[in-house]
Amino acid sequence: MFIPEDPVYNLFIAYMLWFISGFGALGFHRFYLGKIPTGILWMCTGGLGMFGAVYDFFTLPRQVAEANLREEIRNAVREPHNHTRLNNNWRYAEDAQARVLSTESTERTILRLAKQNKGIVSASELALEAGISIEEAKKALEKLVDQGHAELRVRKSGTLVYTFPEFMDTDSPLEDF
Repeated sequence: MFIPEDPVYNLFIAYMLWFISGFGALGFHRFYLGKIPTGILWMCTGGLGMFGAVYDFFTLPRQVAEANLREEIRNAVREPHNHTRLNNNWRYAEDAQARVLSTESTERTILRLAKQNKGIVSASELALEAGISIEEAKKALEKLVDQGHAELRVRKSGTLVYTFPEFMDTDSPLEDF
């Protein structure tokens, strides 16, 4: 189960709100976790006739973990290095999570390809392997060049490739500038 470094939502508080709201019937715990529509539904229906309140008693740890995950994703998306404009509504948390994770997996894909190809990766190879556009692949590779982890070189055939010296073989078919 995901546990962020500095959780925003606390399980003890969620259970206390569940308890003081008539064993979950008024849904205070749902308001606390940012589930406003179902909080209103719980308040109007007495926790769906207490069935929902009992359900919440058993699933509250998971609900708190999910709320903390949504908050962690919101914070990751708001970081200044991320220029992607996303809707910060919690309903779009899965989309935000996919974008955050795809950045990490793209870098990992680049390194795996570099290791497989003796230190040489092209943008089209990366695009095919990672399931992203060639433009996105070029941006990811150029980011690694800017950070000093890779170099832009030319194959003897004239193709531009990105090289990773730590994975390279000394007999590589590249031109020197």
